[in-house]
Amino acid sequence: MRKNFGAKPWTYPQPVFILAAYDEAGAPNAMNAAWGGISEANELSICISAGHKTTENILARGAFTVSMATQAQLVACDFVGIVSGNDAADKMEKAGWHTTKSDFVDAPLIDELPMAVECRLISYDPDSCRLVGEIVNVSADASVLDADGRIDPDKLQPIIFDPIHSAYRKLSEVVGKAFHDGAALK
Repeated sequence: MRKNFGAKPWTYPQPVFILAAYDEAGAPNAMNAAWGGISEANELSICISAGHKTTENILARGAFTVSMATQAQLVACDFVGIVSGNDAADKMEKAGWHTTKSDFVDAPLIDELPMAVECRLISYDPDSCRLVGEIVNVSADASVLDADGRIDPDKLQPIIFDPIHSAYRKLSEVVGKAFHDGAALK
């Protein structure tokens, strides 16, 4: 028997994205966002409200990065989600983060977060809060690459958001092979 909860924004897994952008003066800012994902092969969509400092920055500069939050940076990742850049100009410093300008878009890469999707702004709808970015590049620090030069999730240790329990969770072991295991039912 199922239990009904009504209309809730609950899905598993929900990524923990850290969006970063420069303001008009070139200062970096970042925020935590969980409502987002891939919406086309070269497109990422995220739901963020217009009141965020990071939203203002993205609209001003036309670019942003989306880093995967990691277990090692959980405290800082949560911090940038509970403190507004509108209220704390030193938010990045308090998080202990350093940035490097992306070679591909006018936005900062957070050095302490080893994987990022670098995006050019396509559109933003303040009514639906839908931010759409064109994926221009994906970058990863060598520390999270496997022997074949691919991103290794076991080394990256990305976290996910559990909306039901207001918790962060880590990913677990491989349980199957995508685009392969289902062929047994053909």
